[in-house]
Amino acid sequence: MVHKFNRQFLFILEFIFFILIFTFTAQAQVSPKEMLEKADEARGSYEGVEVTVTMESNELGRKQYRVMKVSEKGYNCFLDTLAPSNVKGQRILMRDRNLWYANPGLSKPVPVSPRQKLIGVAVNGDIVSTNYTRDYKIVSTQDSILKGEDCTLMNLEAVDKRTTYDRIKYWISKDRLVGVKGEFYTVSGKMFKSATFEYNNKITVNGKPRDFISKAIITSAIIKDDFTIIDYSKPVQKIIPDALFNVNLLTK
Repeated sequence: MVHKFNRQFLFILEFIFFILIFTFTAQAQVSPKEMLEKADEARGSYEGVEVTVTMESNELGRKQYRVMKVSEKGYNCFLDTLAPSNVKGQRILMRDRNLWYANPGLSKPVPVSPRQKLIGVAVNGDIVSTNYTRDYKIVSTQDSILKGEDCTLMNLEAVDKRTTYDRIKYWISKDRLVGVKGEFYTVSGKMFKSATFEYNNKITVNGKPRDFISKAIITSAIIKDDFTIIDYSKPVQKIIPDALFNVNLLTK
């Protein structure tokens, strides 16, 4: 009887050991580029997502807010401003790294930069340009622990002058495969702001639930009291027509 119990116990231990080894191996096989792709996916770089974005900012004591509907499909993004009333109808379109701005008073769209301020310390690219895999090269990686969570810290450098930032330090959770923190630097290496990210929303990828961004808190590294909070709510996966990303229709 004791011999039978010992065999069962050993079998359970072997099974647990196999699961641990399998999990460790699966994680080890995820390349830095794949980790970055998954992190992009959780921030909106996905085939057909529409989400409501609410922004609140404090800059030099001035408080602002903005509500927008953001539609993303692959590398393309369309931003439609819903509130407040003085900016309602303003639109931003990103297509293949090129950005255009339109409002009800313009006869045609105007080219803009992803680095142009949106509100507070947030710029256009913080909303419409979240595909780090395409826009940055991974210069180096290292293991890191952030708030008790095992992460991979990536040093990213821009591959194109039209990117939002020159350099980024980006912490990606090894377990959840989402970006949890970013530090943003000038080309000379000076950090000018940072951001933390939360993922309490869900989308479905390949039939499985996937964490999706719910909040970003962007803080100035120069003026400590300046910040912008970005809340993402009601993400809906849907078929988004290509016509939405046609610059010729932006002012229609």
